[in-house]
Amino acid sequence: MASSRRRGGGGVGGEKKDLFHVVHKVPAGDSPYVRAKHLQKQPDLAIVWFWKAINSGDRVDSALKDMAVVMKQQDRYEEAIEAIRSFRHLCSKQAQESLDNLLIDLYKKCGKVEEQIELLKQKLKMIYLGEAFNGKATKKARSHGKKFQVSIQQETSRILGNLGWAYMQQNNYEAAELVYRKAQTIEPDANRACNLGLCLIKLGRHGEARQTLEDVLLH
Repeated sequence: MASSRRRGGGGVGGEKKDLFHVVHKVPAGDSPYVRAKHLQKQPDLAIVWFWKAINSGDRVDSALKDMAVVMKQQDRYEEAIEAIRSFRHLCSKQAQESLDNLLIDLYKKCGKVEEQIELLKQKLKMIYLGEAFNGKATKKARSHGKKFQVSIQQETSRILGNLGWAYMQQNNYEAAELVYRKAQTIEPDANRACNLGLCLIKLGRHGEARQTLEDVLLH
């Protein structure tokens, strides 16, 4: 009888505890990283335990990324940027791409346009050298809880769109026009077409802008 209770996790309470990690999609156990995940509704405490996980080498890839996300949610953008820059060397090669994406978002949040542009160009260079997606043609991505495949072409177009937007923040509409046009040849997108139209208006080329925007409406 006693052995049966042990196998069941100590009765109903034990079963609920054992199932917590399944229901809340957190890893099982009692390591610093697991504790941090359990405390994510208490951001300050979670961040403390994520630091402990990083310092003890416990799931560093996930701990650093998750900690930066919690910091971002708390509008602690500068801290998150510094954490990624300081500790990404402890992370695996596979984690670098997602850390770059997180950094780009953080740069955007706190107005670090130059840093954003530099990193976007670096990501484009990796694509052209065949080093993106760990050498694969597609990668898995997640949005609004759904998983889907992203191709190299789609990623290139997305990065070019982000680069165009960053140039627009610098009022560098000539550079923005070039990268938006390049993005549109790879994968047409209505939002990027509208931004291209805005660039053309800013450059005083109203006829081209009208044609670009009319094309959006027709498609």
